[in-house]
Amino acid sequence: MSEESAEEPAQGRRVFLNHLDSYCGGSIGEYLSTCVVGASLESIEDEEEEEEDNSAAEVSSRPKEGVYRIVGTLSKPESTKPSFAEEMYSVSSREELLSHLLECEIVLYNITEDANQIEEAIWAASALHMEIEHFATQKLFILISTIMSWAKSKPPDPEDPEIAFTDEDYRRRKAHPNFTDHINAEKLILKLGKTNKRKFSTYIVASGHQYGAGEGVLHYFFKRGWLSETPAIPIFGDGNNFIPTIHILDLAAVLQNVADHRPKSHYILAVDGSMHTLQELVKCISKNVGTGRTEKIPTEDAFLSKDLTSLKIFVHGPPGVGKSTIAEELCKHYKLHHIKSKDVISEAIANLEEIVAPKELDTDNVGEEAKGDDGEEEKLGENVEEAQELLDAVEENMEQNAGQLDDEYITKFMKDKLKSMPCRNQGYVLDGFPETYEQANDLFNLESEDEQGAKSKISKYDTLITPEFVISLTASDEFLINRIINLPESIVAGTHYTQDRFLQALNVFRELNTDDKTVLNYFDEIEIHPRFIDVAKLEDPENRFIVKEIIKEIGEPRNYGLTDEEKEELERQAAEKCLVKEAQEKAEQERKEAEERAERMANWEEWNKHLEEVKRQEQELLEAQSVPLRNYLMRNVMPMLMQGINECCRIRPDDPVDFLAEYLFKNSPDI
Repeated sequence: MSEESAEEPAQGRRVFLNHLDSYCGGSIGEYLSTCVVGASLESIEDEEEEEEDNSAAEVSSRPKEGVYRIVGTLSKPESTKPSFAEEMYSVSSREELLSHLLECEIVLYNITEDANQIEEAIWAASALHMEIEHFATQKLFILISTIMSWAKSKPPDPEDPEIAFTDEDYRRRKAHPNFTDHINAEKLILKLGKTNKRKFSTYIVASGHQYGAGEGVLHYFFKRGWLSETPAIPIFGDGNNFIPTIHILDLAAVLQNVADHRPKSHYILAVDGSMHTLQELVKCISKNVGTGRTEKIPTEDAFLSKDLTSLKIFVHGPPGVGKSTIAEELCKHYKLHHIKSKDVISEAIANLEEIVAPKELDTDNVGEEAKGDDGEEEKLGENVEEAQELLDAVEENMEQNAGQLDDEYITKFMKDKLKSMPCRNQGYVLDGFPETYEQANDLFNLESEDEQGAKSKISKYDTLITPEFVISLTASDEFLINRIINLPESIVAGTHYTQDRFLQALNVFRELNTDDKTVLNYFDEIEIHPRFIDVAKLEDPENRFIVKEIIKEIGEPRNYGLTDEEKEELERQAAEKCLVKEAQEKAEQERKEAEERAERMANWEEWNKHLEEVKRQEQELLEAQSVPLRNYLMRNVMPMLMQGINECCRIRPDDPVDFLAEYLFKNSPDI
């Protein structure tokens, strides 16, 4: 280590770690947050000079300002910030994420739990590599990978399993088919670290199967033993296969040592020193938390256990029936992957473009691994050539079909997606594809090679990717059309729900689902019988009744169910959503009432204005009509009448009315 790095422990080091709310990420982050920078170096020196107890006491009494400062991201945005984390990032773009990575001296990327993080880890290492010239101090990038990148490696001596692997075996290691992306990430990141080690150094820590502090891969066996639902815990196969394991805190200690020591070897296997077989592990678990009994069952029977198999669902139905919305709800409930053909095609094309894009890598400083791995380099070149050929074919096909893609390419991309590790391990909800019998047959049927090596389709279907449940959502054309008509214009604009496109799509769906060879017929033929759900009978604005009905058909989640905390969180979110909805409805009702009041007031004012105008016009009419009459009276009546009244006032007769009448009669000029 340089003098500059030797001075840093007094200040502590900023460490980035992805997914701090996961089992592995949380345990490692919490452990490192209590470790003093450089403590592992000094503890080794102390052990050489003093008693072990004295060394431990000295290390534990170190000041906290020198500990690793943990920052990072969460796998779920709604997760609570861990107490040990100094900062949490909710990044909206990779530029923002890169700015946070550049602030850290050590970057840890864990890809043992979420395969979707592989691509992000590769990007992070590549982006940092491009910023080497701007580094003031050395940055360390550690990829936490898995021992499964060795799973298909041939042992040095099949007759003697005790013989250890060598460096030559490391260069020829073969990954399990589900972990090829992991081994590719390992190789690329190691190469990036060889360009300029003084400024950017990379390490791979290949972790054994992690256990302890909550368990991970062994959870299934602990659960079976604890619940005691069966008299014995199963051992799949003969149980003699060795399981490389490591306690999660030991893995954290390995990472601490890598950060402190910067070892010469940049690829490190992190496994327990004592190797145990599957049979030994299961017997130990059964003895301590179960009945103490075990039973061996065939390996293939593991795929019959619902606790071990992924959940695969296909949602079928006409346009506008709500497939995507319901699929999203099922994915949330069962924690599955939402598979839509449009998204899969975009992802596949992006991956092909990334493969064929020129890699900016300084080949002058490629290390020994690259030099001694000519076969891998040749294979990489072949992969690039194949990817370029496929990409050209796809682009040409889309140009010829007005942006659409032929079934053969869609089926290929969809099959690759369903065979990916996330879909095979956790499961999926397939949204709307396949649409025809032929598409389903091409997508799910097995392909085998005959003696001549030519591919031939056989009647069996691929159980690893074929849906276990087929949910067909039904509704009449009238119901669907009324539903689309009542959608807000803001939702309809720019979608296939416009009147012409929707009716066309609905007609196409009906045509595809009226013959004897429909996609539902295919599933009937392979004994996967669809469940039909009438959306019109169960409709509600949020599809709660429909989702509840589907869950009743499928059963409980296969991820050991939700924890009490997760259930409380879901209930809290549902309550908040209900309160928000009620507040919105109340606000909408108040808005409508205010509008109605304003309208009534406006109408009342308008009516009053009209009433005043009517009165004015009536008054003018009366006045106009009274002028001739008034003139007549003033001229012919009033003079004589006034004389009679004056005479009446003067004489004051007993009957003034009779006197006045008699006076007018006698003195009338016409008489």
